[in-house]
Amino acid sequence: MTEVVVGAGSPVVPAHVRSTRGRWTVLALAGGVLCVAVVASLAIGSRPVPPADVLRALTGGDVAPADAAAVVGLRLPRTVLGLLVGAALATAGAVIQSLTRNPLADPGILGVTAGSGFAVAMAIAVLGVTTPSGYVWFALGGAFLATVAVYLVGTLGRGRIDVAQMLLGGMALTAVLAGIVSAIRLTDPQHFSALLVWESGSLQARGWDVVVPVLPFVLLGLLAAPLLGPALNALALGDDVASSLGTPVTLTRVGCVAVVAVLAGSATALAGPIAFVGLMVPHAARWVAGPDQRWILALSAVLGPVLVLASDIVARVILWPGEVPVGVVMAFLGAPVLIALVRHRRLVAL
Repeated sequence: MTEVVVGAGSPVVPAHVRSTRGRWTVLALAGGVLCVAVVASLAIGSRPVPPADVLRALTGGDVAPADAAAVVGLRLPRTVLGLLVGAALATAGAVIQSLTRNPLADPGILGVTAGSGFAVAMAIAVLGVTTPSGYVWFALGGAFLATVAVYLVGTLGRGRIDVAQMLLGGMALTAVLAGIVSAIRLTDPQHFSALLVWESGSLQARGWDVVVPVLPFVLLGLLAAPLLGPALNALALGDDVASSLGTPVTLTRVGCVAVVAVLAGSATALAGPIAFVGLMVPHAARWVAGPDQRWILALSAVLGPVLVLASDIVARVILWPGEVPVGVVMAFLGAPVLIALVRHRRLVAL
C-alpha cells in the first residue's frame, strides 16, 4: 500500500484515502456506522426492542405500548441527545486542537466544564434546583461566562489573543472553580447529590425539555465550525503566512473561541462533563483525512456521535438491568487512548 507523509509529524495516511474521493468514501462509511449506532441506541436497553418494531414505533405503526413508550418516550430523546453531545464535543475538540497546536487539548481546557459545574452548584445551593431541565440554563450560562473570563485573560494588555496565556488562564480558572465546588459539596453531601449525578456525565433522565432549549446553540456551533476550516488551514502555516494569504488571524481566533464555547458549553449543559470525546475523535479524523481541517471537522462531527452512542449503549447493558453514567464508560475508553497518544509521537504531532 502506498503511503504519503505531509509535513513534519503529520499522520501517515494511505494515499488513496487522502484523495477527495477516498475522503468522501470514508465520510459515507462513517455516516453508515452512525446510522447503525442510532438504530442500536433505539433498540438496545433494559427492554430490548427488535429493529422492525423500532421502525413501527417511530412511524406510528402497530407495536406493543410498552415498546412504543420505551422507543419514543425514552430512547428517542436520549439518542438525539447523544447525537448532539457527540457532534458538539468532537467538533469543539478539533477546533481547539487546531487553534492551540496542542494535540492533547480538550474543550474543557478553556474552563468551560468548570464554569458549568460552578453555575450548577450555585443553582442547587441558592435556588434549590435539582432537575436537568432546571439547571440546563445555569450550566450554559456558566460555560459562557467562564469562556469570556478566559478570553479576557488571553487578551489582557495585548489587544490580541495570546493562546498560551489563554490556556494558562483556563487551567487556573478550572482549578479555582473546582476547588470552590468541592468545598460547597462537602458542606452538605446529601443536598448536592444531584450535582454528583450531573458531574458524572449522563444521558439518562433527559427529555425534550432539556434537548429543545439547547438545540439552537448546538446547531449554530456546528454550522459555524466548518466556516473556520480554510482559516485554520492557513493558521497552520504560521501567523505571518496566514496574514499574507489574507486570513484575519485575530478574527479567526476569536471565532474559534466562540465556537468552542458554544459547542462545549451546550454539550456540558446537556449531559454534564464527558471527557475524552473532544480528545480522541479529532485524532481519529486526522489519521484518516490528513491535515486538512475541513475534512477533520466534518469527520469529527460524524464520528463523535458514534463514540457517544456506542458508549451509552455499553453503559445501559454493562450492569443490566441498571446502568452506569456514560461519562464513566468514556473514562475507561479514554484512559488507554490517552496513554497511546502520549507514547506515539507520530500520532499526536500536529
